[in-house]
Amino acid sequence: MATKKASKKSTTKYGPAAGKSVEREVKAMNEGKLKSGRTGKTVTDRKQAIAIGLSEARKAGAKVPPATKKSSKKTAK
Repeated sequence: MATKKASKKSTTKYGPAAGKSVEREVKAMNEGKLKSGRTGKTVTDRKQAIAIGLSEARKAGAKVPPATKKSSKKTAK
């Protein structure tokens, strides 16, 4: 009988430092203190605040998966 090797896939994708960075940015957004990068406008979207937190965590070297680039255009079939 051949035994299958169980692949142990880690479910942890983000380190604790990344979570703290995201938490800090979301709190700043709720207080109205979070500004976007280039334009300096106040951030009001929760997803954008999370993205800013993850970006800062990446720059600091925390355990965060690399950002993926999504294509906004759909190809015609």
